[in-house]
Amino acid sequence: MSAAKTDNHNMRFDLRIIASWIEPGAKVISLGCGEGDLLSFLKKNKQIIGTGIDNNEDKVARCIERGLSVLQGDINEELSDYPDGTFDYVVLSQTLQQIYQPSTLLRAMLRIGKKGIVSFPNFSHWRIRLQLLFAGYAPVSHQLPFDWYDTPNIRVITIKDFRKYSKKVGFNILKEVAINTNGRNKQEKIIKYLPNMLATYGIFLIANGRS
Repeated sequence: MSAAKTDNHNMRFDLRIIASWIEPGAKVISLGCGEGDLLSFLKKNKQIIGTGIDNNEDKVARCIERGLSVLQGDINEELSDYPDGTFDYVVLSQTLQQIYQPSTLLRAMLRIGKKGIVSFPNFSHWRIRLQLLFAGYAPVSHQLPFDWYDTPNIRVITIKDFRKYSKKVGFNILKEVAINTNGRNKQEKIIKYLPNMLATYGIFLIANGRS
């Protein structure tokens, strides 16, 4: 197996899809980049010019150890320092549900980047619906693993919500993929039928302008 395929296989499924959307040599910034798995893969295999922002000191240190250019800070504040159109892609992976002012952040993303890529857990997955219906408690799942009182997730988002929201805010959805992942048995697949019910994550490629 080639090094590229090995690196790809070790990434989360949503990051593999995101990586497939980004052209070689692109300028990319990853917001909430974690330990830099996506940036590292893109740098090695697509020769992108990449940077990232994360507020976790340990994760930023890990990124730097991997030779990545990553800044520690609040993504809501740091984006104002970048000129318009600095990047080809601005990636916000599995972080939107933790943002206090999503509209402000998405507008900032599409100001500094030609395109944005957003992924988030789908709160309307059938398992979550059943937990609410039969147990009556705030759902806990592999994708949303926190109890209500200690969760960093302050937004409840579904795939249908994001589509509706895009029309209201005024950006185009250029591409979308719904996926299902299960941490226990490693099942990973793209969902084409009833994604709002059967997918655990939604991934969207967005740009300025109305459809």
